[in-house]
Amino acid sequence: MARRRSRRGRATRVGCGVLAFVVVLGGATTAVVSVLRMHDAAPPLAQRCSATVDGTSWYLDPEQADNAALVAAVALRRGLPARAVTIGLATALQESRLVNIDYGDRDSLGLFQQRPSQGWGTPEQVLDPVYSTGRFYDGLVQVAGYTELPVTEAAQAVQRSGFPDAYAQHEGRARAYASALTGFSPAALSCRLHDAEPGSVGADAVGARVLRDLGELPVTPATDADGRPTVLVDTAPLAAADPAGAGRVAWAV
Repeated sequence: MARRRSRRGRATRVGCGVLAFVVVLGGATTAVVSVLRMHDAAPPLAQRCSATVDGTSWYLDPEQADNAALVAAVALRRGLPARAVTIGLATALQESRLVNIDYGDRDSLGLFQQRPSQGWGTPEQVLDPVYSTGRFYDGLVQVAGYTELPVTEAAQAVQRSGFPDAYAQHEGRARAYASALTGFSPAALSCRLHDAEPGSVGADAVGARVLRDLGELPVTPATDADGRPTVLVDTAPLAAADPAGAGRVAWAV
């Protein structure tokens, strides 16, 4: 797996493409850098991501991890706590295995298997993972004291599932990824991926993903000291409500 370094200002290497991705802490000089390329002699046999928290590693495939990052990003953008991310991830793991599927029980669709016939939105909307995640959180924040409830109870209050106890089996994995993806467990997440196809990754794609998931953060294409394409992302707007948590926000981004 990629080497993890926990001190601020040092680099965490993960295998996700060919760009350097620099997160600037509120415009200050301190930065968290992710060089988005693995330096293996050969491609890994299997692509997967790992969240290692409290000595235990939990694995997702790249598609699942991609969607987990979105679930965490939407919560961060809304100012929701990490507990909301844990509940959201456990729910999506149960409902769809964290895959944005276009089928399900009756007319259920998407990450959270939301049913257009029950008012969750149009089929096109619930297949938009940003929309469907937002709709899940819309319901969750209406549940009184959801941060203190067991995951099963909080998820069931939103989903009204026929299998209300099933969410519990995903709590450990969901909690680990929530902690890593919200920055409470710095450098806890790494991925092993095959090299990206030449030209398939670029600054515009990274900027568009930041805009989609996190909102209109200042994004600046640049080049690092080694001539690699780099994207600078200023996290000041996200950290404005909690300046003391700027480092955590940077890890989350």
